[in-house]
Amino acid sequence: MRKKELAKLVIERLKEEYPESHCTLDYDDAWKLLVSVRLAAQCTDARVNVVVQDLFAAYPSVEALAEATPEEIEKYVHPCGLGKSKARDISACMKMLRDQYDCHVPDDFDALLSLPGVGRKSANLIMGDVFGKPAIVTDTHCIRLGNRIGLVDGIKDPKKVEMELWKIVPPEEGSELCHRLVDHGRAVCTARTAPYCDKCCLADICKKRI
Repeated sequence: MRKKELAKLVIERLKEEYPESHCTLDYDDAWKLLVSVRLAAQCTDARVNVVVQDLFAAYPSVEALAEATPEEIEKYVHPCGLGKSKARDISACMKMLRDQYDCHVPDDFDALLSLPGVGRKSANLIMGDVFGKPAIVTDTHCIRLGNRIGLVDGIKDPKKVEMELWKIVPPEEGSELCHRLVDHGRAVCTARTAPYCDKCCLADICKKRI
């Protein structure tokens, strides 16, 4: 089966299996998602959602967070791990939003990449979830399942996986496909236990099974 055909089937089946897939980071503003996705590095989304409640209560706007020192921010974010580097990036990012973008998150991919602490994964998440633009978020689930299913072959580098998926995934489907791969990776095609292939909606087309 050609990879485009496989991708089409995967998209259709996961859409039926997980019709309500969405980003599991809570946010009501683009800048808050930007902060949360930085905190989510090597930390669960569930913990980030708890931690940011106090952070955003203390600093309820881009301006307020930009005025805070990294040390002040670190007091709130240290439960997420890597507190010093995350607080430093958040501080620098909010200052850049304030000084260069009038406190608005840019809707341009390259502009997002220029923000401190923002990589391709974060930029794609913002582009897809906030602005509804084509995006492919290559997190660990996307990389692992993409290789297991056969959408990519033996590629672990996130950018290379992203580039390969762009070739076979319709642009309008990329963002939601990645959310569904996360849900599938957590519920069925697990990493820390043997995957539950017996209840997998992709079992008959998965490269690891055929």
